[in-house]
Amino acid sequence: MNRSSILAILAALQAERVRYLIVGGLAVVHHGHVRFTADIDLVLDMLPDNLHRAIRALQTLGYRPRVPVRFEEYADPAARELWMREKNMKVFSVWSPEHQATVIDLFVKCPFDFERASTAADRLEIVPGVEASFVGLEDLLALKAAAARPLDLDDIAHLKRMPHGQDRRPPAAS
Repeated sequence: MNRSSILAILAALQAERVRYLIVGGLAVVHHGHVRFTADIDLVLDMLPDNLHRAIRALQTLGYRPRVPVRFEEYADPAARELWMREKNMKVFSVWSPEHQATVIDLFVKCPFDFERASTAADRLEIVPGVEASFVGLEDLLALKAAAARPLDLDDIAHLKRMPHGQDRRPPAAS
């Protein structure tokens, strides 16, 4: 993954007012367990207008589907349902020739109540004017437990050993 690509992606999503949460490896790193990750995993608010804004934002960076479908089909709930049922698709991968080292995996179905998870999310200004929205720790642990792949179980073990919340943040100045 490329840092400048990550910043460009987040800035494009922010410019279009896309509601999203970073999950997966980047969220694991955000919550304190530093490990390699090869892509950006995003859960989007599945409201049609939000999905169209997300598609528009990512297309400005040259992103397009890795599978032979039009990007706009991702916004169609019937298409996503078909992909889940017939292809067992969990994520919709997109890539860009301009950001070749940074693939994005968009969840095909929101794995939690987006409003609740968004309220519990960590928001962090990563550079001046660019904010990132990371899924909260409890939602991340639940996602990892549901996936239950060896890497997910390893992430859970490491994250449960980490100090959390205010314990891992610098103390406030007196």
